[in-house]
Amino acid sequence: DFAYCDSGMIPWLLVAELACLKEKTLGQLISDRVAAFPASGEINCIVNNQEYVIKKILDNYKMQAKHIDYTDGISIEFEDWRFNLRSSNTEPVIRLNVESKNSSLLMEEKTRELLKKIKE
Repeated sequence: DFAYCDSGMIPWLLVAELACLKEKTLGQLISDRVAAFPASGEINCIVNNQEYVIKKILDNYKMQAKHIDYTDGISIEFEDWRFNLRSSNTEPVIRLNVESKNSSLLMEEKTRELLKKIKE
């Protein structure tokens, strides 16, 4: 029911078990995941109208999307990459996160593409 997260000890033991089974350090396991799913990190963009920019980006990408989620701003997923764009509740900024599968180049390309569209 709690995905093994009802206690902090259980996830930690699962991570320790994985490190032992793979014969890798925690740092190596993390490096493997970072390489498998490159991420931009959170990028803050100052905008005048957060709702307008988010709608503009949604309209631009929704037809090609594999899945769209509106839980926290918009999260749009494609075959090899995805992004989340959400507004700040306390600042005049929107926050962008971009991730890809196994390709830093694709993640960087899509990050540049989105930032350009946000600033248009």
